[in-house]
Amino acid sequence: MTRAELKYYTSLTLKKNRIEEAKFVVEGIKLIGEAISSGFYCEAIFYTNAVSDKEEDFVDSLRKKVLRIEEIRREDLYRLADVKTPQEVIAVFYNDEKEKEFKGDLIVALENINDPGNLGTILRSSDWFGVSTILLSENCAEIYNPKVIRASAGSVFHLNIFESNNFYQQLEELKSKNYQVCCADLAGENIYNFTKNSSLVLVLANEASGPTDELLRLCDIKITIPRKGNAESLNVATASAIILSELTK
Repeated sequence: MTRAELKYYTSLTLKKNRIEEAKFVVEGIKLIGEAISSGFYCEAIFYTNAVSDKEEDFVDSLRKKVLRIEEIRREDLYRLADVKTPQEVIAVFYNDEKEKEFKGDLIVALENINDPGNLGTILRSSDWFGVSTILLSENCAEIYNPKVIRASAGSVFHLNIFESNNFYQQLEELKSKNYQVCCADLAGENIYNFTKNSSLVLVLANEASGPTDELLRLCDIKITIPRKGNAESLNVATASAIILSELTK
């Protein structure tokens, strides 16, 4: 790897450069394997001698799928990562630009979920419960943020994810297609008494500020998880798993 290439790939640790270049970085053998098996195009894989010594079969298997696989110095690889002690292998992928469409009778929409850990965990829960389509508002965390990728445990690569330019208009369009828009809110109906429509959009909002007035105006119904103890609220990622479990039972 040349110094110019190292500088270029290091720049992908910044969101604006990932967006401009339509590329993102994935760390670790498992997640790299998930991205490749999900059809994402891999530009290059860089690894240290620790990987070549311990994971020779893994490196050899990737040579058949990726044009550039290169061993580099550990200090150079560490510059490509967003954590202080990364795993010893990193890959650069192109964003998935294939044509997408809204599908499924249950869609998860997220309003202003800006914490990467929460977003990744919600994606993982959605994937677990069989949801295939996710709609993100403009102020959600970026799906190719390394923290989102790690928290999703690779689910980000399995899902049909829309990063919206007009979130509320897209909700209106889904309503026009007979989707019921259901918002999770503390003041909502008990989820365990709720009978969902045949086509439903579950909207989860920022846990600190709650649903916006615009979202509440669009909602057909609000639901909540009944509280038994004294906690002020549930983490939004935890709430997503509970609600999706009930909606898909």
